Amino acid sequence: MSSETHDLGLPVASGLKQPYHLVDPSPWPLVGAAGGGMLVTGIIFAAHYGNFILLACGALTIFTTMFFWWRDVVRESHSPLLHTAVVRIGLRYGMMLFISSEVMFFVAFFWAYFNYALFPEHVSGATELIWPPKGVLTFDPFRLPLLNTMILLCSGTTVTWAHHALLEGDRKGLVTGLTLTFLLGMSFTACQAYEYSHAPFVLTGGIYPSVFFLATGFHGFHVIVGTIFLIVCTLRAKDGQFTPERHFGLEAAAWYWHFVDVVWLFLFVCIYLLGAGVIAPE
Repeated sequence: MSSETHDLGLPVASGLKQPYHLVDPSPWPLVGAAGGGMLVTGIIFAAHYGNFILLACGALTIFTTMFFWWRDVVRESHSPLLHTAVVRIGLRYGMMLFISSEVMFFVAFFWAYFNYALFPEHVSGATELIWPPKGVLTFDPFRLPLLNTMILLCSGTTVTWAHHALLEGDRKGLVTGLTLTFLLGMSFTACQAYEYSHAPFVLTGGIYPSVFFLATGFHGFHVIVGTIFLIVCTLRAKDGQFTPERHFGLEAAAWYWHFVDVVWLFLFVCIYLLGAGVIAPE
């Protein structure tokens, strides 16, 4: 790309004076699409035939695409005149739309949950109109689920602390806040794994276990993704790649993490608290 600029300091590309970043040809959209196709097809093969080879190849392809594509984006952010003010606005809109799509993703799970919680007669084979269905033991919401709620709420404060530290030029506070946040995220995941290992029901045990594991499991996946996002931001912060004026990568991570926090609050209230039935013995 040409490094010429006109009198407003905007990059010149393809002979046009404009503030947009025209990216170089990249293989990652095509590779990522192929990986997504393999992943979905692999899920079918794994579910019906027990063959996980295509599923593993698809997941590996997607993770590889994520690593190299995001690496390229980080490099572009360091190149002069590429991430202009207009481009950064576009990145913000893109992140907002992505989080909006994630909100609708979880709305589908809540919709499924409330369809059965409010109308238990829709549960196949139900003999009594109660929710959770008769015979299903649930978690005590005031034990491990409450601890996980406190962990995520604390992590929301530490990531906000990190952001404000950056705005005030406090690099040590920035790194400390980010480090505490991803450590809290890892603690949440560990507690969730412990909870799953002691669950009084299994995924194939009926509608309640299915909805429970899908909703909380996908949320757990988002926590893992967010934790990795924060670890990358911590490494970039230590390297001095964020400034008070240019730090959208950190902002995006903070937005994503707050989204994860809010979804968990809804899960805790709706599924663990309001959906509590006969508590499983310790």
